[in-house]
Amino acid sequence: MSNYLFFISTAYKIEIHSFVLMNNHFHLIARFPENNMSEAMNYFMRETSRVISRSSMRINQTYGGRYFRSAITKPHYLEHVYKYVYRNPIEAGLASNAEEYPYSTLSILLGKKNGIIPLIRDPRLEPKLLESTLRWLNKKPVSEDKEEVRKALRKPQFTLTTKAKNMFVHHLEVDRL
Repeated sequence: MSNYLFFISTAYKIEIHSFVLMNNHFHLIARFPENNMSEAMNYFMRETSRVISRSSMRINQTYGGRYFRSAITKPHYLEHVYKYVYRNPIEAGLASNAEEYPYSTLSILLGKKNGIIPLIRDPRLEPKLLESTLRWLNKKPVSEDKEEVRKALRKPQFTLTTKAKNMFVHHLEVDRL
């Protein structure tokens, strides 16, 4: 995965913010300044599928279908997605905290392992914010909030449900930092 992420970030000029590989899916937060997401993701999914199929001697489809994408248009929405993505291994019972999961760019950003994936500098992980960011990442969200973010990620543009929007100021609509 790292080799292909390196390739698409270079060849397609993609800005990768985070990547988390799970047993049966992955999460990628990236920016596509050249508006070439379809081409880049088609290449990434096709080539990683070939490698996975070949190495596991599978003949069936590797991925369940096309990737889901959701445009994140507000900084505080990015915060919710960021937490959702990095907490995914915890929610799946694969790690007890976000920073220990080895198949995540968080471990590269924290300097716990080397990686070839060119990543965008993450201001949340600067020394003065690191401890509070890790505490925030590892704090389990309220189940309704997690579900709200999951539903919003299924939309072409990340937006909260009407229920959340109709509240005076829903706490998910407020910046964390």
